[in-house]
Amino acid sequence: MGSVTTDLSPLYPADRLARVRDAATAAGLDALLLTPGPDLRYVTGYDAKQLERLTCLVVPAAGEPFLVVPRLELPAAQASPAGNLGVELVAWDETDDPYALVAGRLGTVGRVGLADRMWAVMALRFRAAIPGAEQVAAGGVLGELRMRKSVAEVQALAEAGAAIDRVHAAVPGLLRAGRTEQQVGDDIARLIVAEGHAQVDFVIVGSGPNGASPHHELSDRVIQQGETVVVDIGGTMPSGYCSDCTRTYAVGEPPSGVQEYFDVLYRAQEAACAAVKPGVTSEEVDAAARDIITAAGYGEFFFHRTGHGIGLESHEEPYIVSGSTRPLEPGMAFSVEPGIYPGPSGARIEDILICTDQGGLRVNNAPRELVRV
Repeated sequence: MGSVTTDLSPLYPADRLARVRDAATAAGLDALLLTPGPDLRYVTGYDAKQLERLTCLVVPAAGEPFLVVPRLELPAAQASPAGNLGVELVAWDETDDPYALVAGRLGTVGRVGLADRMWAVMALRFRAAIPGAEQVAAGGVLGELRMRKSVAEVQALAEAGAAIDRVHAAVPGLLRAGRTEQQVGDDIARLIVAEGHAQVDFVIVGSGPNGASPHHELSDRVIQQGETVVVDIGGTMPSGYCSDCTRTYAVGEPPSGVQEYFDVLYRAQEAACAAVKPGVTSEEVDAAARDIITAAGYGEFFFHRTGHGIGLESHEEPYIVSGSTRPLEPGMAFSVEPGIYPGPSGARIEDILICTDQGGLRVNNAPRELVRV
């Protein structure tokens, strides 16, 4: 098992709260209301449980932030990185109305930002408690901060990438004719945890025709000799940061034509990775892969975006897709994962890259070739 980050303080610095407040104020918000989820964890380091009882970080534009927690969750909040930020922890009891508590402490506000992952029932309770406030999604504020990773966040993503690479290194020993996708997937899930992840986020084992379905679910299909298997796997590390990596394998000699389109895919993924540098737009990276695949006659079989951002969520900004004119900046982290799915098989190659001043830095380094097992 590889080493993982245990000191989380660099990932969740104390000055982040002030930067979040400044960004919210600049966006014209009177307050942010952040319930359990990636936004709350980003700001405080507190990986709070999603419960029907309200946990909410309140960040007023004017005034000091405070964290409202159910009394029975107070010890967990105190023990989390949030307990070292100097934020007031406000515990509420079972007979209290925490929404009224937040409203009373906030006073009159005109526009509040709600965490993108806030449950609808909680948003409605806040609307009733603060009827004069316009509610907007806080993602526009938090997303702009979260997509630009710090040095500590880049290190956390590198650790996640190395951990999932170690899992892929073991996959050839799991793939053989006669095993089911489910059996292979179960083994992979155990390895994801054994290699340092706190949880398994997804395991895709698409054998034969199932490889042409990018989000295929594990099934009882038996893997056959002479077919390809697309393996897309990822998890969340104890740091909160995610891994995501796809490789394509062949059990024995692949079917006729597969190596030809896989070679196109390999060139496309290499070209997209080489295109990554500050100032290049997301859609230009997408086009770097898509143009090669289209020119080779496989354009109709590449029907998803080239990539997605990654951090505390496996899918977040920035998205590498046609129509996105967002210029890349140092610190942005995202996947580059073109695929070709002509049926009755398919293939995908996926790496996580960090945009740096020198170009794209891969955090995944497992072999990208069509691996024969």
